[in-house]
Amino acid sequence: MKRFLAAGVAVIAATLAVPDAHAAPAAKIIADVELPAPALAAFQPVADDRGVKLGGVGSGLFPANRSGAFWMVTDRGPNGELGDKRTFPVADFAPAIVRVEVKKGKAVIARSITIKQSDGTPVTGLPNKEGHEKPYSWDGQDVLPYDPNGVDTEDIVRDRSGNFWVVEEYGPSLLKIAGDGRVLARYVPKGMGLKGAGYPVIETLPEILLKRQDNRGFEGLAIDGDRLYLAVQSPLANPDAKTGKSSKTGRLLVVDLRTGKPTAEHVYRFEDAASFKAEQKDLKISGLVALGKGRLLVEERTDAVARLYTVDLRKATDVLGKNLPLETGTEGVTPVAKRLAVDLEAIPGVPDKIEGVALLDARTLVIANDNDFGVGEFGQDGRLKDSGVRSRILTIRLAESLH
Repeated sequence: MKRFLAAGVAVIAATLAVPDAHAAPAAKIIADVELPAPALAAFQPVADDRGVKLGGVGSGLFPANRSGAFWMVTDRGPNGELGDKRTFPVADFAPAIVRVEVKKGKAVIARSITIKQSDGTPVTGLPNKEGHEKPYSWDGQDVLPYDPNGVDTEDIVRDRSGNFWVVEEYGPSLLKIAGDGRVLARYVPKGMGLKGAGYPVIETLPEILLKRQDNRGFEGLAIDGDRLYLAVQSPLANPDAKTGKSSKTGRLLVVDLRTGKPTAEHVYRFEDAASFKAEQKDLKISGLVALGKGRLLVEERTDAVARLYTVDLRKATDVLGKNLPLETGTEGVTPVAKRLAVDLEAIPGVPDKIEGVALLDARTLVIANDNDFGVGEFGQDGRLKDSGVRSRILTIRLAESLH
């Protein structure tokens, strides 16, 4: 892992002055592999996979300790929407960490680690409690029980001790996970009041994060030594959902992995949605890569358009604990400095919904898409009509160095 961290530090000087998104350096795909998609019941024991295959593993991407190997993480599992109902067709699915190895143009699943409670019981991907999205069965007919152990996992890194760190959307929260998949600690916002979990739950994160929009919690995670960087996917619903959907104010949190306590919080300004041919509510942060010394590579995207920005936190205002109404205005607050590095939209062959981002060296990126388990419509027999979208890992060579 040290080699990859060193490669990340090598791009500290990434400060390309680009006037607009379409002026970013040209780049091309040099490798494009499709991930295996076994039946979900073959991947892990579930009562009925309803014809769903393994997917969603592009939610996170982190280089492992050998060339061509990556740690990835599924999201909460197959889910969909019927009207305003959030459905879980395979409600007993347990989010999992997956080691993928790419050899001779083919990807294989070398290892799968189910995320577990302290006693080894698998967690689920179900919402935790009242106030979260209400879960329904595949056909929207039955209300499913909330699960205090449920996690909507989205990004992953691994530290020098071999522990995994994963961010998830429900809390939103930060998970410290042992190498065997057991949750060692779940760090949640103060005041969350989560009861009944089968692992330690610790309230260290800012209470304001409880105002995350539905399905828009932590989405990006990066590591630099003992420092973790967490990104909230979208502006908070602060003071209300309408404000969050129109705001351009995102939040980046810095956490000490030794304590699970935040040490700083900074404002990230989203681009104007018009440049993404979208509405402001559609912009999200999905991937983070640490570049060293307070610098990050940040993926800002819609489902169809994704761009990578170099971000410098060093001169940004620390707003931790100040309880400012940032989503309605940031007067007197200096946001992080950002510059466009890579316009993924301009690279032919890049799929939609890119969520995993890794950096191998100053000119080599690796990205992964989230195919949502291929979930489309379900037939009257309860079997999935697969969307046909496949999970892929793409290696991209930039025309110019990011130095």
